[in-house]
Amino acid sequence: VQLQAFGGGLVQAGGSLRLSCKASGDDYKIYATAWFRQISGKEREFVGYIRTSGGRKTYADSVKGRFTISRDSAKSLVYLQMNSLAPEDTAVYYCAADNLLEYMIPRYKYWGQGTLVTVSS
Repeated sequence: VQLQAFGGGLVQAGGSLRLSCKASGDDYKIYATAWFRQISGKEREFVGYIRTSGGRKTYADSVKGRFTISRDSAKSLVYLQMNSLAPEDTAVYYCAADNLLEYMIPRYKYWGQGTLVTVSS
């Protein structure tokens, strides 16, 4: 499975941005897809995940109510819609996937490259 995250950029505080994660290869094996973010020098932080079957979602408290994860199975895409962005949301965002379980820690088997989100005040 290969993952590619894209859609990052510069946005003003209060604005919105949508990230996309494109899966290829044996993506039919994916059990769950997650988003993490990382600020330089800090640990990778869980943002949320979506289970492939059934669509169950879980979010970190820091983004609950502002961020939404969705998926387009036909296009093998998972989205992270980010609203009401704040400067503290500035980070490199990564998508990740696993064949077996969903996690709130960065132990997923497959990772995409990061995409930078910068929120200006």
